[in-house]
Amino acid sequence: MILRARIALIAAAALTGAAAFAFDCLKAQTAQWDKRLNAAYQQALKDADGKQREQLRAAQRLWVQYRDANCMYYALGEGTIARVEAGYCMLELTKTRATELEGKTEKH
Repeated sequence: MILRARIALIAAAALTGAAAFAFDCLKAQTAQWDKRLNAAYQQALKDADGKQREQLRAAQRLWVQYRDANCMYYALGEGTIARVEAGYCMLELTKTRATELEGKTEKH
């Protein structure tokens, strides 16, 4: 019985460590995509004029609110995997938005 408890404790520690490593990796990748997103957003602002520029600003503010709220849903899940799911959410949404804005700036 004691051996099973020790094995379970060791396994839990290993899984927690793996989840922390995965979260840190996702965080680093998200930071890279966030830089690309910011550069593409700044370029899109330069390329837009008047009302379109203001609409882009409004859309970006709302998009950030959506991304943060959507990923918080995953972060509030149970267990250590919730952090990983939230990190993956941030990565994927940031990557998608960066790619979208990069496509807009390439056309100009």
